[in-house]
Amino acid sequence: MLKQLAINSNTYHGFSLEDAVKGASSAGFTQIELSAVKDHTAHVLPEMSSKQLREIKELLHEYNMQCAGIGAHSNVMKTEGIDNLLKSIDLAVEFNCPYIITATGDSHHDFNVIEDERVLAENLEPVIQKCEKLNKTLVIETHGNNYATGVALTKLAASLHNRVKVNYDTANVIFYGNTLPYEDLEASADCVSFIHLKDKRGAYNEWNFPAIGDGELDFRKIFAILKKADYKGPISVEIEFTPAGPADLEEVNEAVKRSYTYLSRLLE
Repeated sequence: MLKQLAINSNTYHGFSLEDAVKGASSAGFTQIELSAVKDHTAHVLPEMSSKQLREIKELLHEYNMQCAGIGAHSNVMKTEGIDNLLKSIDLAVEFNCPYIITATGDSHHDFNVIEDERVLAENLEPVIQKCEKLNKTLVIETHGNNYATGVALTKLAASLHNRVKVNYDTANVIFYGNTLPYEDLEASADCVSFIHLKDKRGAYNEWNFPAIGDGELDFRKIFAILKKADYKGPISVEIEFTPAGPADLEEVNEAVKRSYTYLSRLLE
């Protein structure tokens, strides 16, 4: 599973994509999930010019980094969210990756309530159709007030389309769903096509996501579940620190390197 590892460029929130690519490559990563979240971590965006997109592809090529997915969190209960997601699918084509990642609400601390799932299904219909046409997979993240667990998202995905799968975030299920990621992952693994590998410290609702191996999650157990399920998708490492954030770029790079070293030892 070591070859399935990627870095989520959101780990480098507040820093440039070049910083992310250089730091992750130095740590040992060869794949990256490009964060395309406007007003948060906008390392790539649909409205970028052809020149800007070409420069990003040249940067990835220079560091032998492949794009594993486009992290395009959009509030799909709003028209502008659907429009953004539709445009972001073109980025998955541009960077030749099979996955487009979103959740169902705001990118952080989503407390919106989806009262009618039929509205969600109607909103997502053009997105699903475009994914079908372009051979892309829409993966919805365990995130927010409505679909905080793998089990909940598996039920949603099954009601939508076979182009819709689960992006399982190992720490979000704790933070948003007060659920440990063991039995829940095992119960939903067959529908999981993308992983956000994230560690967690403190109370379930405490924003504290340190380097992999520095928190309280049992990753040996998590990987045993994935191996049993014959999971073949990307495993995108995400470090979101605390509300204070990292002190500087060096702290981020050190956390990324420590995560890769820990996972290398665990997976080899």
